[in-house]
Order: sequence, then C-alpha cells, then structure tokens
Amino acid sequence: MKGRVLIIAGSDPSGGAGVQADIKTVTVLGGYAAAAITSLTVQNTTGVSAVHAVVPEIIRAQIEAVMSDIGADVVKIGMIGSVAAGEAILEGVNGAAPIVLDPVLAATSGDALAEEALAGFIKGEMLSKCYLATPNAIEAEALTGIVIRTLGDQRRAAARLLELGVQNALVKGGHMNGAEVCDLLLTPDGENTFKNPRIEATSTHGTGCTLASAIAAGLAQKLTLERAVERAIAYVREAIKTAPGLGAAAGPLNHACRVEPDDPL
Repeated sequence: MKGRVLIIAGSDPSGGAGVQADIKTVTVLGGYAAAAITSLTVQNTTGVSAVHAVVPEIIRAQIEAVMSDIGADVVKIGMIGSVAAGEAILEGVNGAAPIVLDPVLAATSGDALAEEALAGFIKGEMLSKCYLATPNAIEAEALTGIVIRTLGDQRRAAARLLELGVQNALVKGGHMNGAEVCDLLLTPDGENTFKNPRIEATSTHGTGCTLASAIAAGLAQKLTLERAVERAIAYVREAIKTAPGLGAAAGPLNHACRVEPDDPL
C-alpha cells in the first residue's frame, strides 16, 4: 500500500458517493485513505432529502489532526457545502499537499449540495490553491460561464479555469450528448483528450467523486498526471460496467473492481 490521500468531503449513507466511495476507491487502488467530513447527508440512489453541515471549526480540526500525524501526499476535496467550510478547509490544508478539487455543486440526482455563493468562492479563492480541478460540464459552466456542448467548449472552459488560477483542469464529458465520452485535460504544457464509447447504464451514482479520488490516489503514488487520469477513467468505466445493480434509481458503482495500481492497462 502506498500513497496517502486525505479526503475532505461529505458522507453518503448509501455508500455510492462522498467519503464512502472515496475511501473504497483509494483503498482498492492501493493507497491509504484518511478523511475529514464536511457534511452529513441523508440520501440514497433516488435523491438527497437532508444535509447537516459540520461546523467549520471541526472540519479544520479534522484536517489538522490528520496532517499533523499521518500526513498526506495529496488532498482530495469533494463536497464543501458552504463558503465558511471552504475557508476552514484552506486554513487546515495550508498548502501542505497538492489538492485535487472535485467542485461538487449538486448530486447525480440533481439535488443541490452547496449554497449559491460557493461557486463564487471556488472561482475567487479555491481554484488558485489547487493542482487539479475535475468539473463535469455542468459544474464547468457554473464556474466559467461558458455553455458547454462541444469539445471546443470544453477546451475554452478548461482554459478559463487555468486563467482563474488552477494549475490543471479536467473538464469531463459524461454529462454531454453523444455516443462517445470525451474528457479533456488541459495543462500548461498542452492538452490531452481521453475518448471512450459511452456506457449506457443507470449505475452512475458517485462517478465524479470516484474519478477524482482515483486520480488523487494515482498522484499520491507518483504517477504522472496523464497516467493518473488514464487509470482513473479506466477504473470508473470498469466500476460502471460491473456495477451491482443496487437501488431504485442512479445506482452505485462496483468500487471493488480491480485495476492494478502499477501495471499498464
């Protein structure tokens, strides 16, 4: 086991998304997962019925407890919930490790998981502190104001994210139309596209959480960014293909599926 990932995110009692999905992902990929909880959600595959926010002081204290003892090679941030929570997270991390940010604004079901002001905070304060942001098309639209329908739109949105301060941006294509899913990674050195046939499936709960955590695990294991993204996409695709078929709506993935941590795909 190698690669320490501190996960900062909300709890999903159904196990398909949030901290539960993140811990399973990092563990299966051979890393070590620690976690700081930002929110307790009441949700399942059909939607979110309640959210209870953890007070910012406790969020920061959880982060500091992990960082002062076990430490982290990479920090993965998922559901933040509020500006106050975001401020506490940045204070707690304080530049101690690279950040992979999955800018969660809504659940797969469409239910809001963040206050309206959070998108502005992410744009103005958080992106510049992050090594990588992994928004889906909807989240990228909210952060950049660019309507995303084509690969060119993804490219423009990714460029705008870099202008806002993030070091690298992965604008995902799963929420777009078409028989092919294209995820676009933009770095200061250029562009990579990861194209795969779309998988027609209903088991898509927590795909964003899972992908970002898989990338974080790869980075913590010293994979290159491109290789970490490639492995993470392969893992998520296999997890969708082999999903257990649980739940009445957007079901969970098979987080126990195997993609060898070090071997070529």
